[in-house]
Amino acid sequence: MQLLAMLTMLIDHVGLVFFPDQEIWRIIGRIAFPLYVYALVQGYNRTSSKPRYIIRLSVIALLSQIPYQLALASSGLNVVVSLLAGVIVLLLLDRTESFLISVFIAAGAGFIMEMFPFDYGAYGLILILIFRYAPVHWLVPWHLMLNILYMYLNGWFLQMWSLFPTVLYAYGPAIWRSLERIRVRSWMWRSFYPLHLSLIAVIKWL
Repeated sequence: MQLLAMLTMLIDHVGLVFFPDQEIWRIIGRIAFPLYVYALVQGYNRTSSKPRYIIRLSVIALLSQIPYQLALASSGLNVVVSLLAGVIVLLLLDRTESFLISVFIAAGAGFIMEMFPFDYGAYGLILILIFRYAPVHWLVPWHLMLNILYMYLNGWFLQMWSLFPTVLYAYGPAIWRSLERIRVRSWMWRSFYPLHLSLIAVIKWL
């Protein structure tokens, strides 16, 4: 699963930078974000120290920001910042027993992520919440409705392809377990995002 996430993200960014007129790169790249969201939620659920988990994400986000801006010509915040915001929201939700306060926390965070230049904006947070709280049999319907909403609001037609890994996770557990058995060393998993962006930026500016 980790290898597939890294490969599809690399394909997405290579296509965005070097082959912007070839849509197939971006279609394949839509697979990456749900895989990272799934990994994020699993990591959050399984970590022995949530503060250390947040610190690790913060370091990756910080190291990735300049390569992200140079490689992708973006003035916004990289996707790891969005994932980090999602983890902080999950932590806050875990610490409150009030449904109303939980709604305010999620809505407030989504508003901030939509108003400021977070990669994926509120979409990213909502998908994290879906993967954390939705029963498995509801993952695909909720993800589909989210994609339809953003297709209508922002014209994100390509985002429909992001349903593929969610369908695989929800309806193909045997295949998913096989993918999860392929482990990537932790240093490679954590360093891939800033390193691949740095490499793309170097090639782009040579």
